[in-house]
Amino acid sequence: MMVRTWISRCGMALWLGLTASAPAWAADDDAALVARGRDLATAADCMACHTAKGGKPYAGGYAIESPLGTIYSSNITPSTKTGIGNYSEQDFARALREGVRKDGAHLYPAMPYTSYTQLSDEDVKALYAYFMKGVQPVEQPTPATQLPFPFDIRLSMMGWNMLFLDNKRFVPDASKSQEINRGAYLANALAHCGSCHTPRNVLMAEDVGRALGGGRVGPWYAPNISSDPVAGIGGWTDAELVQYLRTGHAAGKGQAGGPMAEAVENSFQHMSESDLHAIVAYLRSTPAVPAAASGAGSASYAQGQAASSEAERRGVDRQTANQTLKSGAALYSGYCASCHQASGAGSGNQAYPSLFHNSATGGETAINLLATIVFGIDREAGGEHVLMPSFGQGSYVNPLTDEQIASIANYVLANYGNAKLTVTPTDVREVRTGGPTPPLAKARPFLVPGGAVAVLAILLLVILAVRRYRRR
Repeated sequence: MMVRTWISRCGMALWLGLTASAPAWAADDDAALVARGRDLATAADCMACHTAKGGKPYAGGYAIESPLGTIYSSNITPSTKTGIGNYSEQDFARALREGVRKDGAHLYPAMPYTSYTQLSDEDVKALYAYFMKGVQPVEQPTPATQLPFPFDIRLSMMGWNMLFLDNKRFVPDASKSQEINRGAYLANALAHCGSCHTPRNVLMAEDVGRALGGGRVGPWYAPNISSDPVAGIGGWTDAELVQYLRTGHAAGKGQAGGPMAEAVENSFQHMSESDLHAIVAYLRSTPAVPAAASGAGSASYAQGQAASSEAERRGVDRQTANQTLKSGAALYSGYCASCHQASGAGSGNQAYPSLFHNSATGGETAINLLATIVFGIDREAGGEHVLMPSFGQGSYVNPLTDEQIASIANYVLANYGNAKLTVTPTDVREVRTGGPTPPLAKARPFLVPGGAVAVLAILLLVILAVRRYRRR
């Protein structure tokens, strides 16, 4: 509507034979469009991936550690040399919705164009206005993405897109309320929640049959956020969900770490209250996706209770003894209890959260517990800086071995979380090195010796995709 009004006013100005200088209301409309684009870019969390740590906003160079190799985000400032300053609005829309750069090269779906394809024309226009007029140009080249063969063949993305890219705009569901439709647009098109919270198939595409049912994101696990009351967010109150999105913390439920902490810090905490409530309303309306493992009796946040082994440990070792931190209980006492308390109850204000009634310790997987110990937590949201030190390599506290971290995790699980789970040093090593290797990456050694076979397989994929596309 704003754009149509602007065009009407311009047409009237020309019809009246006014001067070519832009009137004040045109500048106002232009500023409003840029401001709208800034809000959309915030909701889409563009900052998180397109800004390297310590780098300038949107100048790219952020290393995305994908299962197939490191992908570097591009410079999306309006620099004409190293950014997107030469992109037309049509070029911008094609990159955003179809994953194709101005030079015709295909982007990898680490850039969530499979979600952004739902964006409306009006919102694409506003985003373009913001990135061209509201972002400072930065002359900074970014490292080239160099995936190993055959994943470096960007042409293969043409077949992948034909199979998995539904290049359609968002259409409101007439049977749902306006708030739910608004939330669906925010969650699916802009915030691209499914990119992390939906499991992937063997070709690294979202498994739409288990949408929002939880998925692996490198060393972290994006939990089930469907409406399921046990595996998902069905048991959370609206206030708890909004608070979590706003601050990354909901007492007695969970805390945001890893990619979710980035989303809270860069995106959700800056969104309006009405937008957050719309997202919550939409999540409550989604089909329930039950836990992948059968027999889940209670929600992750309902697991565990306060427990302390300090009394049993007293007098076990002499006061002058060395190298006594060997068991999980001793390691927990030495490295964790000072913040999370000997009982696991955390601090009174929950700045140091309770380890029981905590989704990271009570879930069907211990991945986030391990990742939190290895990588720590560092987020600024809700006016607070939440920091838990890393105990991985380079720790300024004390780096722990895979065996030590596994011992601590097993003690925490047995006493405060899902006692049915146990972890091994191998599990810790997998988290430390970026997560499991997907089937597609495992197949690479068989593809490299037979390069011609790999190319033929990619061509076959393209052909199959074309056939499927024509049948639509």
